[in-house]
Amino acid sequence: MKKLMITMALVVLILSNVCGHSLMNALADETELPESQKYYTSIEIQKGDTLWGIADEYAESCRMSTTDYVAELKSMNGLKEDVIHSGQHLTIMYCVPVTEVLAEK
Repeated sequence: MKKLMITMALVVLILSNVCGHSLMNALADETELPESQKYYTSIEIQKGDTLWGIADEYAESCRMSTTDYVAELKSMNGLKEDVIHSGQHLTIMYCVPVTEVLAEK
C-alpha cells in the first residue's frame, strides 16, 4: 500500500511539473499587445490593388490574420469573391492602439 501511495505521489508530481512547464511556456510566448480601437473608412481601389494586399496592410494592427481580414472585408462589403476592380469603393477596418487614441484627446 505504501509503494502504491509513493508511486501515485510521484505520478502526480511528474504530471504537475509537465503541465506547469507547458503552461509557463505558453504564457511566455504570449505578447501583451495594447487594446485597440476599431475604425472604419472607405477607400477607392486603385489599379493593382487586391483584397490580400489590403489585408496585408491592415490585418496586423487589428490582431487578425490576413485570411481572417480578407473574410472580414468580403463580409463588410458583400463580396462573394476575392475580385475587386479599380474605381470600386470598399469599406475597410483599421485599428489604433487605445494609448494613441487617448493621447490625441
